[in-house]
Amino acid sequence: MILMMVAIFAIMWLFMIRPQQKRQKEIRNFQNALQAGQKVVTGGGIYGTVKSIDQLQGKVEVEIAKGVVITVDKSYVFADAAASQTPGANA
Repeated sequence: MILMMVAIFAIMWLFMIRPQQKRQKEIRNFQNALQAGQKVVTGGGIYGTVKSIDQLQGKVEVEIAKGVVITVDKSYVFADAAASQTPGANA
C-alpha cells in the first residue's frame, strides 16, 4: 500500500509539479532579463512595449499605444508569444 502511494506521488511530481516549476523558472528569468523595447503582455492581457524598468521598486512602464504609458508590477509582465515567433514559420 505504501509503495503504491509513493508511486502515485512520483508520477504526480513528474507530470505535474516538475513542469510547472520549470515554467515558473523560465518566466522569472524572462522578467529579470527585461529590457526597454521588448514586446510584452501584462497579466491582464494588455499587449505593449517596455519603455523603462525600475529594478528597485519592481515596476515596469509599458507603452500600450502611441503616447499611452502604464506602470505595472514586474511580476505581471510576460513574454509576448506572438512577437517571439518567426514570420512565415507556420506557412
